[in-house]
Amino acid sequence: MTDTLAWDVYAKSSKQRRPVNATGQTTWFNWTQYPDHGPGAEVLGIRPESLVLELGCGTGGNLAHLATLGVRTIGLDVSPAQLATAEDRWSGMPGLQLQRAEAVTYLTKTDLTFDAVFSVFGAAWFTDPHVLLPVVRKRLRPGAVFVFSHRPAVEGCYGCQASYINRSADEDPLVVKRWDYEPDRWVQILREYGFAAATAEVVPPPPGPRTIGTLLVRAQA
Repeated sequence: MTDTLAWDVYAKSSKQRRPVNATGQTTWFNWTQYPDHGPGAEVLGIRPESLVLELGCGTGGNLAHLATLGVRTIGLDVSPAQLATAEDRWSGMPGLQLQRAEAVTYLTKTDLTFDAVFSVFGAAWFTDPHVLLPVVRKRLRPGAVFVFSHRPAVEGCYGCQASYINRSADEDPLVVKRWDYEPDRWVQILREYGFAAATAEVVPPPPGPRTIGTLLVRAQA
């Protein structure tokens, strides 16, 4: 299973979603790395009973919010630790399914088609787009969307890059691959694989000392 160890290590060090957000909600949708910031589930343009797939669902917070809106959701992740946390928190929620699977493998084998596929700092960042995009496009219904977010590329560092996941002080970090491009290049790549109405923008960070925004990419089948 791709990078299982790395993502299990990441799961142990990552912060868990708060019980409630700033407005007291127990579920909410967040595309950015900042709490209570940026657009929400409306970016997906879906309705109750829509079928939605998340690539790299982690602990399932965004999926759970969609499920409360009446959306049928499937979340994929390669990390048993992440999925165990998701099961503990959201077990029994109607409309939410979790599966341990690698994104490309699942999309290649499934017969399902989706009203939206999305990824928040997930598999869309850590999978070669020239491998991922064709299989995502094939599983989207007409008019459906593919949306993903992650940190913007470092200037001059484009294409396949190395990400490091720290372990203990006595162990070398684990290395996973990620794919970074400027917004215009993402639009171009998506169009090359048959997506229409593609947009890519950097959502500015909230007011304060942080200066790194969030890349948000959306394309329609």
